[in-house]
Amino acid sequence: MLPGNLSVFYPSVFILDGLPGFESAEIWISIPIFIMYVMAIFGNSVMLILIATEKRLHSPMYYFLSTLSLTDVILSSSIVLKILAIFWWNLKEISFLACLIQMFFIHCFTSLESGVLLAMALDRYVAICTPLHYTTTLTDTLIVRIAIALIIRGTIIVTPCPWMASRLPYCQTLHISHSYCDHMAVVSLACTNITVNSAYGLTVVLLVIVFDITFITVSYVFILKTVLKLPSRTAKYKAFSTCTSHISMILMFYTLGLFSFMTYRIGHIPPYIHIILSYFYLLIPPSINPIIYGVKTKEIRKAAYKILFKSTE
Repeated sequence: MLPGNLSVFYPSVFILDGLPGFESAEIWISIPIFIMYVMAIFGNSVMLILIATEKRLHSPMYYFLSTLSLTDVILSSSIVLKILAIFWWNLKEISFLACLIQMFFIHCFTSLESGVLLAMALDRYVAICTPLHYTTTLTDTLIVRIAIALIIRGTIIVTPCPWMASRLPYCQTLHISHSYCDHMAVVSLACTNITVNSAYGLTVVLLVIVFDITFITVSYVFILKTVLKLPSRTAKYKAFSTCTSHISMILMFYTLGLFSFMTYRIGHIPPYIHIILSYFYLLIPPSINPIIYGVKTKEIRKAAYKILFKSTE
């Protein structure tokens, strides 16, 4: 039986504390956050424009890369705008519904980013291990189906998190010791047992990470075997060079994610450490991905030079 006061179950607002213990330094901390956000928006927008306008980039690898860029824009925007509002204008209040929506977007698009990295590993596997069947295997129809499947996966597994969070009784403080509505930071405010919420959140993370990393690893094992069988060093180097950008993105994304995830599961770690690690996890990959691919990928550099050259004529 629900209490007469429904605000216990559906509080009107939460208060995001920003970076507890470092309030006086928030304006300075906001500078690198703002720089990373500008880099993410500018770099990924340029990447999307290049892939859309340059016909040479209309191939599966770049379709996946454009999906990654769009994911990075949405993911970074879903957290940075509120963080800057807190740090610059002290706008710490967030409505209950907006908090749940932000929670969904953060975790859904994090799952989508991991899935896109898996899809890009599949692309490299087909390109190197079965190059003669590359265009017939990775058709436009299959790419669309993969993208839709990844979106559905993220939506299905993440939706229960904000839904279960909305059903908890929040009868303690409504101050969230974070800069955004992270799932565990929100449900930890509930005045009831949150074992189910915590277990489901852990299950989602493990399902996504274990599944994606396992298949990424298997893909690269086959890729490595194929490359080592190539007759010349030049061929081996060329094959490896096509994978370096993707491997760099994988290592950065999952390493930062692992550190961020573990800080919630290890006791006696100050909240600000987890918050700062979450900044790294959610902001560094979106800001660095365009640079990694722009520097490492010859076709993208050529497309950028072509557009710049035309603009100066």
